[in-house]
Amino acid sequence: MFSPLAFANPLSWQELLRRAAPEQERVQGVTNAQSNLRLFGHDFQSVRVILYRDHHAWCPYCQKIWLWLEFKRVPYIVHKVTMRCYGTKEPWFLRKVPSGMLPALEVDGQLVTESDSILLCLEEKFGPLGHSMVDRNSLELRQLERLLFRAWCIWLCTPGLTLHQQKQAKEQFKKIAQRLEKELETTPGPWLRSDELGTIDLVFVPYLERMNASLAYYKGYRLRREHPYIDRWFRALESLDSYRGTQSDMHTHVHDLPPQMGGCWTDDTPLAADLAARIDRGEGLGEDEAVWPEDSNCGQAAIALGRVLRHRRQLLRRNPLGSEGFDLPLRCALTCLITSDACQPPRGCAAALRHLRDRISVPRDMPLPAGRLLRQALEVTAALDGPQQAKRLGVRDRFDQDPRDFLNRQ
Repeated sequence: MFSPLAFANPLSWQELLRRAAPEQERVQGVTNAQSNLRLFGHDFQSVRVILYRDHHAWCPYCQKIWLWLEFKRVPYIVHKVTMRCYGTKEPWFLRKVPSGMLPALEVDGQLVTESDSILLCLEEKFGPLGHSMVDRNSLELRQLERLLFRAWCIWLCTPGLTLHQQKQAKEQFKKIAQRLEKELETTPGPWLRSDELGTIDLVFVPYLERMNASLAYYKGYRLRREHPYIDRWFRALESLDSYRGTQSDMHTHVHDLPPQMGGCWTDDTPLAADLAARIDRGEGLGEDEAVWPEDSNCGQAAIALGRVLRHRRQLLRRNPLGSEGFDLPLRCALTCLITSDACQPPRGCAAALRHLRDRISVPRDMPLPAGRLLRQALEVTAALDGPQQAKRLGVRDRFDQDPRDFLNRQ
């Protein structure tokens, strides 16, 4: 979509500001990762729930609770907490939850931890979303979700697998994924054992989202292509604002998972290497990745631009080139983003542009299509300078994502 034939002049910061989208309405609008309060048409006095989730929206268990509150439209306050894999846990949270584990939830003054216990408590207070968590259908499907999770972990997170063991792990995962497909085939619509989305669908969301990304990147396994009923389920979710506001992209997941999971290991196949390179460059993978309705993609470049401009000073200061050195390269990339025309950057900036490309976090920073466009613009601009890559992202920790410098701008 970016033209290498027409070269634009870099826009000034003032010109870029005029083209940026205004901040989204966070309290009453559609689901938004930047929200700290959600009211769904109610007044503040009706709030009974406080959700404690991670700053970066990386935690799968937090996503499950976040989704439930959004779909059930229960007013809630959000307090964001640092995950140990990218920073220091806040002392105020450790005083409240000594283990530091997320998510945590307060409802009517009662503190609850562990995601399934939280869902059961929310059902008791506000009623179930579809089948109850303790309904027979839900209990059976929750067991299937755990089986699928374990098969994924064995394949993805076991180092040193022989070729034979890799094949065995793949077949075991595929077999259980086919069981999930059979469940999805039993209803005329896309949802599990119901004609409406329910809690049990939300139980599957976080890890299926992460499976789709990680298995493509590390194993060359295309989950949505291999399992069309799972793809149908994803597409139905991606038509809903309440899901899209929480959805991450492949690049974010494949690089946030290793420090959380204790490591992710590649099968070293040519297809895995090709898909990994394409994901790292910000390229699309067609039907393997998110498919949002066309009308939801309108204005996403302006949304991405607005989010970058909001944090411009911190992004410039924290870049390896520093504020002065990165100013023009960043304006070139943002000009490409907003005009769709390539913009020739100064020499010696390719690694600095890719440094930012690799650190966009979806949905923390912006919605998925906006993040996709920004990654592509940064890569197109970097490629005009050369092949130099940024320092590789960490696999034991992601302290490069420490949120403290950005908290006054959230």
